[in-house]
Amino acid sequence: MQNYLTPNFSFAPMIPERGAGSRVWDGEGREYIDLAGGIAVNALGHCHPALVEALTEQAQKLWHISNIYTTKAAQDLAQKLVAHTFADKVFFCNSGAEANEAALKLARKYARDHYGESKNEIVACINGFHGRTLFTVSVGGQPKYSRDFAPLPPAITHIPYNDAAALEAAVDSQTCAVIIEPVQGESGVLPADKVFLETARRVCDTHGALLVFDEVQTGMGRTGKLFAYEHYGIVPDILSSAKALGSGFPIGAMLTTDKVAPSFGPGTHGSTFGGNPLACAVAGRAFDIIQSPETLAHVCRQGEKLQAALRVLGEETGVFRQVRGMGLLVGCVLAEQYAGRAAEIVQHALAHGLMILVAGGDVVRMAPSLLLNDEDLDAALQRLRAALKSWLEQV
Repeated sequence: MQNYLTPNFSFAPMIPERGAGSRVWDGEGREYIDLAGGIAVNALGHCHPALVEALTEQAQKLWHISNIYTTKAAQDLAQKLVAHTFADKVFFCNSGAEANEAALKLARKYARDHYGESKNEIVACINGFHGRTLFTVSVGGQPKYSRDFAPLPPAITHIPYNDAAALEAAVDSQTCAVIIEPVQGESGVLPADKVFLETARRVCDTHGALLVFDEVQTGMGRTGKLFAYEHYGIVPDILSSAKALGSGFPIGAMLTTDKVAPSFGPGTHGSTFGGNPLACAVAGRAFDIIQSPETLAHVCRQGEKLQAALRVLGEETGVFRQVRGMGLLVGCVLAEQYAGRAAEIVQHALAHGLMILVAGGDVVRMAPSLLLNDEDLDAALQRLRAALKSWLEQV
């Protein structure tokens, strides 16, 4: 097939045509088991009947309306997010990058409103990932994503992830925000140490800075809690959500408190499509399924099964030296002799009918449907075992 898209993506050698649950079929009818989840997006698998129903119902009523107005779908979803989190107010947008852009802009605006122009420094983590806008890619701390787009926004400091001492040293009276992923996703599925997040909360309180948790990848049930901060008992001032929030329909959200929200007064920020009725209707229905105790308990059970099986597979093959993560966000760290070759494993897996991801060059990542059943889990592991065997014969 001729490609008419810009060359910033390297597409896989198959074109998905349809999906159902954790299975996908290409145009030639070949079946794949999806443990990639659209990069942690398809929280309820492909074409969940309840989401299809919600989208169809809303599509027959209202697709879009100016943000001069609000809608019942947007207010209902916001109310659910407020009722089940620390937040009091919600800003809707269309992606994780936009949610983080809003979070960072709000943090600077809040600091300016309350402390003056000089309090504008943002402290972030090396190897973090917060999106692809110029602001968020600069905050992300991975030069490979930002260096070609300089000059970059100023007043951003990066410290090593999970280095509490470095964090404490970096935050001072000029800091307006600290932004952290509770689990660093793109750089290797690395969970935060509790002391690191405790230090972040303490130093933010001491210096009048806002604590921002980027839960674009970890949010909406992915770790076995609605949001990962609940595992730590540490509450942020601002939280970003996207990916699984719409379970495949594009939507993002920034959550914050009544203390901080007033700095986003009328006209200070906006989004043409943010709060779109179609997106909010789908996300609202997905929310009801994801936040149920049954779903969250299932995530914990299946996450434990998946990680245990991957550890056994790692021991059998010698390919994985560590399996880590939370819930159904899992990273398999390659043994030292295979460092930098995660993408090769992903390619071999696809050839064996299995969709998985990388998280950097050394980690194979999995973020399957939160409803992953035992049949699909077992079949996926069989295909992964075959793929690893095939790959090892060639290395």
